[in-house]
Amino acid sequence: MATLPLSGKEVTFSSDEIIVSKTDLKGQITYTNTTFCKVAGYTEKELLGKPHSIIRHDSMPRCVFKLIWDRIQAGCEIFGYVVNKTRDGDYYWVLAHVTPSYDTNDNLIGYHSNRRVPEKRIINEIISPLYAQLLQIENSTSNRKDGMNKAYQHLLSILKEKGIEYDEFILTL
Repeated sequence: MATLPLSGKEVTFSSDEIIVSKTDLKGQITYTNTTFCKVAGYTEKELLGKPHSIIRHDSMPRCVFKLIWDRIQAGCEIFGYVVNKTRDGDYYWVLAHVTPSYDTNDNLIGYHSNRRVPEKRIINEIISPLYAQLLQIENSTSNRKDGMNKAYQHLLSILKEKGIEYDEFILTL
């Protein structure tokens, strides 16, 4: 089974560290912790006000981000495995927990993400092959949006075949 094509070297962080960031409603970074800066290779000043996609790795299927955005914009939390890119072009894997953020009047004002070190076995045996398959589907059409939607539907069909929702799939790995 194919695995995700990744360039550069893998950057890791300690299992007792948590990468934290917050964004506004458009995904512009409004807060980073020191672990995020250290792992991604940016200073806080370089990250604040930038789109969170600044760390998006080219090998990360866009359909997974569509799923994440659909869920958090609907006011739901979501867990997901993500491969990110460092400033130097290296990569790092995370298990992300993304939640909507609200003000004191219950107005949605942004998003908050905590990311932990994922289990290597899960990445190597399940996530990397799945993401490679989704990425291949995304790249199979000349229209990027069509490819993303085709991969998204494929992901949904896998979940339907298993008889589970995405969150259940992720949390039972």
